[in-house]
Amino acid sequence: MTITRTGTGELHPMARGMSLVTVAVLALLASTACTAVAGDDRPEPRVTDAAGDPRAGGEGDASATPPTADPDEAGRKNGDGRKNADGGTSSGPLADMTVVIDPGHNGGNEDAPDEINKLVPAGPSKKECDTVGAESSGGYAEHEFTWDFSQNLADQLQAEGATVVLTRDDNTGVGPCINERAEIGNDAEADAAISIHADGGPATGRGFHLIAPGRVEGFTEDIVEPSRQLAKDVRAAYRAGSGLPYADYLAEDGLDERTDLGGLNLSTVPKVFLEAGNMRNPADAKKLADEEWREKAAGAVAEGIARYLQRD
Repeated sequence: MTITRTGTGELHPMARGMSLVTVAVLALLASTACTAVAGDDRPEPRVTDAAGDPRAGGEGDASATPPTADPDEAGRKNGDGRKNADGGTSSGPLADMTVVIDPGHNGGNEDAPDEINKLVPAGPSKKECDTVGAESSGGYAEHEFTWDFSQNLADQLQAEGATVVLTRDDNTGVGPCINERAEIGNDAEADAAISIHADGGPATGRGFHLIAPGRVEGFTEDIVEPSRQLAKDVRAAYRAGSGLPYADYLAEDGLDERTDLGGLNLSTVPKVFLEAGNMRNPADAKKLADEEWREKAAGAVAEGIARYLQRD
């Protein structure tokens, strides 16, 4: 049996009836999609800005050795989420704008089933804290992709003056949970938030799509319209800059709307999910594992976010 996941860090509705043991086993065998968790001792969200806060390097392609974290990275947090680390104001077209980037999953999730399988708030109902994430046939893990892509995206937004908040500090920990990821964006009072993923769809399907929140009474009414505009702006820029087509196995013209994702339901700021490609499609996976392509594609996402932020 195959568990269908959407790369969002949350189980697709088709998999909800399965036991956690079944999910954990199939996650290892079939490289299913998206994980995370956090306890009281999890790292605080990392804040970077136009001052050039050094970041840890990404893992590169599927065969690369994980990098050593930059020792200067620790402690360079920005409490108000809107100014440079030295207290000065950012300059550039996105000055005074805060963007929260949520790299899907985390490298330690696979070894923490009790944590990631616990139920947490997800809007009107509860869902698993997170999932393990997809993986290409060549062994390139989704959490590696999202971490590297998110850092590229952060760099390019910072270059335009934005303050960037990442929901996790590294790619070796566990979590945070889906509700905590949303809370980080809310606490930062982000002007825009984006969760980065790569889907674990059918091998015959390829392409990318954006997920925007649908209307969930008591939760998403205020963010549905701005989030949809954010999704459209990122979709247009990403299609032009990534070379990937719209997903041909789900969504419509690269845009999906969902009401079952806690990361969207609990957000109080405009937020979207990007499924940057299909990890299980050979053509998509080749691009996702290419370092130069990731930098270029992240630049396209940055362009789309900037387009949204600069709208009147």
